[in-house]
Amino acid sequence: MTADTLATWQTDGIVWSLEYARGVVYVGGTFNKVRPPGAKPGQQEVARKNFAAFDAATGRLLPCAPSFTGGGNTVRALKASPNGRVLYVGGSFGNVGKAGAASAVAIDTAGCSLRKDFRPTMSSFVRAIDVTNDAVYLGGDFTLVNGQDRERIAAFTPSGKLLPFQAEIDAPVRAILAAPKFGKIIVGGDFFLLNGQLEKSLGALHPVTGKTVNSYADWLPPRSSVKALAGDETNFYVAAEGAGTGIFDGRIAGRLGDGKMVWKDTCMGATQAVAVHKGVLYSGSHAHDCRDTPGGFTEYHNRQHFLAQSVRNRHILHWFPDTDGGTGEGNGPRVLKMAGEVLWAGGEFTTVNGRPQQSLTRFSPGPDRGAPEEVPQLKASASASGRVTLTWRATWDRDDAELKYLIYRDGRLVASPTRRSAEWNRPTMKFTDSVAPGSRHRYRIAVTDGKNTSLKSKALVVSAVADERPKEKH
Repeated sequence: MTADTLATWQTDGIVWSLEYARGVVYVGGTFNKVRPPGAKPGQQEVARKNFAAFDAATGRLLPCAPSFTGGGNTVRALKASPNGRVLYVGGSFGNVGKAGAASAVAIDTAGCSLRKDFRPTMSSFVRAIDVTNDAVYLGGDFTLVNGQDRERIAAFTPSGKLLPFQAEIDAPVRAILAAPKFGKIIVGGDFFLLNGQLEKSLGALHPVTGKTVNSYADWLPPRSSVKALAGDETNFYVAAEGAGTGIFDGRIAGRLGDGKMVWKDTCMGATQAVAVHKGVLYSGSHAHDCRDTPGGFTEYHNRQHFLAQSVRNRHILHWFPDTDGGTGEGNGPRVLKMAGEVLWAGGEFTTVNGRPQQSLTRFSPGPDRGAPEEVPQLKASASASGRVTLTWRATWDRDDAELKYLIYRDGRLVASPTRRSAEWNRPTMKFTDSVAPGSRHRYRIAVTDGKNTSLKSKALVVSAVADERPKEKH
């Protein structure tokens, strides 16, 4: 991915959930209106009540717009069936359009119509959904489903019949990852107890019975919880958030097959979202103090709200688009979703890469359009005859670690040194030029990532030291 954003619509509230199916990206959250790329709050707004749909290729707003109202007035979970024909929606709502509902429904994606068969009655919030060919799994705060005991997780047939699958979970489920190939459903959340055993915030259940099939009891400390899960062909990935001292805020990779841990990073910063694509784990958090994670950084003045890591060894890659914390709890990104080759991100942010953009954005593989972030300021010393030494602080680029510095003397390129850098690692650089003693020159500098070049700096006028050797007598 490049760190450059694609033009994307915005919402006037928080985006909690994203799903991609059949060329459409569905957005769920707590919002009343959406507006076009670049529009300020209150401008060109279109009504969309907690749900919106966009063309995944162009980003165009689509007419699919059922309103989700009542209850907690929010959509928290979206998941499509494996064939993309049905979109399952969960949250806290009492109505979908004019139809009554109880926090979970299904929509036919072809016509954006509410299905009549999938209409469970949930006693409280639905926060997570995953779907297989045989079952729809819902997790959240509820303890009753259709009047029957179901403690924070339940399973249905795709047509809405409640299945006997049952587990005892003592606190909300916030994430579900179905892995039927491996005979398990991985669940994460705020809980301590799973089926009567201590399973802090993470466990794996049998997809038919709900019995525990894998334990991860020692993966998370007491004051940390799981906010999101993602998976690829072999691994699953955990996003964790903690509060207080001795907590874990980062990401964990585990094997789907045997349940063994692959790696665990140590970044602080309340990870809210993860998505995996082509060997890279993307995450949304407010990462800081990543000093013990390969490729990471020590505590510094900023918080980094997006990260990319190698799924093989947790190494942090040089991909640093960023948001602000935004509204609500100030966590910035809340959800990530791959739509083909494009990464969509939603949350409570109000800026992306320093520019206004509320709650929704997206990134693509290219082309890279972003020049390095700053133009260095040159300083010069001329302490020896005909020698001019220029110094400057390295700049940085959001998606290129190695930059080339173009040094011009009197409009002519005279040097092009390269150096690796990041926002938190900007070393001092130096170049010594040889000119005629006593001559006067104008120096400027620009920076390129190989495709995009910054503007040139203001000219720095330097007079070289004159030759002070005594003249020969004749």
